[in-house]
Amino acid sequence: MAVTNGEIGGSRRAISEPLTSTQSNGQPHIAPRTRSLTGVQILGTGSYVPEDVVSNLDLQDRLGFDPEWIVNRTGIHQRHFAPPHQATSDLCVHAASRCLEDAGCDPADVDMLVLATFTPDMAFPATANLVQDRLKLNCAGFDVQAACAGFVFALVIGSQFVATGNSRRCLVVGGDCNSRVINPGDQKSYPLFGDGAGAVLLGAGSREQGMVAYQIGSDGSGAELLTKPAGGSRLPASAETLERELHYLTMDGRAIFKWAVRILADSSLTVLDHAGLGVGDVRWFVPHQANVRIIHSASDVLGFHRDSVYKNLERYGNTSAGSVPIALDELNRAGKLRSGDLVLTSGFGAGLNWGTILFRW
Repeated sequence: MAVTNGEIGGSRRAISEPLTSTQSNGQPHIAPRTRSLTGVQILGTGSYVPEDVVSNLDLQDRLGFDPEWIVNRTGIHQRHFAPPHQATSDLCVHAASRCLEDAGCDPADVDMLVLATFTPDMAFPATANLVQDRLKLNCAGFDVQAACAGFVFALVIGSQFVATGNSRRCLVVGGDCNSRVINPGDQKSYPLFGDGAGAVLLGAGSREQGMVAYQIGSDGSGAELLTKPAGGSRLPASAETLERELHYLTMDGRAIFKWAVRILADSSLTVLDHAGLGVGDVRWFVPHQANVRIIHSASDVLGFHRDSVYKNLERYGNTSAGSVPIALDELNRAGKLRSGDLVLTSGFGAGLNWGTILFRW
């Protein structure tokens, strides 16, 4: 799948013309447009991971996994798993509360909640509704399901509400309890994932702040490469699906790896080109924390120095929708983000979905 470059736009919401590309199944399609949306700023950040730490040695003792293989193939040393009494909404409430505290924002002032997850507490109501009630927010709340690209999708949606003046304080949360959907018997996939959540609070900013350029895209022809087959209307949960372990995540790791490296590099170059900027203008490259080899491969293609690439997956693994906001919160709380800094962030995963944003802090 090729992601093509768009023309540089000069307006606040410049839209580049779509260009013909090719799907992973070889059929032609229209490449996603690259856009700009400024006038938005991040007022605060927050994150949370469960207290239970599961190291590679723990996986060796419990399940016979090879710790050295995990580190060499993924870069992950440990991850956090939620205990039985915690669900995705609990992680999101903690992250959101810390975000509001960081921003000095009264929950009563939040007028929109967008929550990204693919491991909701239940099919319905939305996890956002549960978080809204726990935080005592007086606002509409809804879920976004774009898997590991979910937070980036949610950030784009929330930014649109703020940029158009339809929200003054929009809370954007991403979180997942991956430990509930991964198969302990799958030695290639099980060690990759962890649980966690992150949040940002959006408000109106200067015309220079916000999404200098962004792209979100989907390629449903690759849907079966990463999926959880049972539990929906196509294949409702049953004794048979449980016996066949169809309620667990399944992934074609080799195909996903190749696609992820390509889409991360291609979409990042497209977004930079749309903004008329280069790698040297970016202060931090914050990719989705899926696999250190994906991050290093894409960073090398793009030409980022390793010192400007933020990584924390050695401590958390892949937290899916929580990945990017957790990283942003760590950078923010470490004092490594200053007004005017350019941050290039990207999420990619099941769908296949991806989203890349060049954000001016």
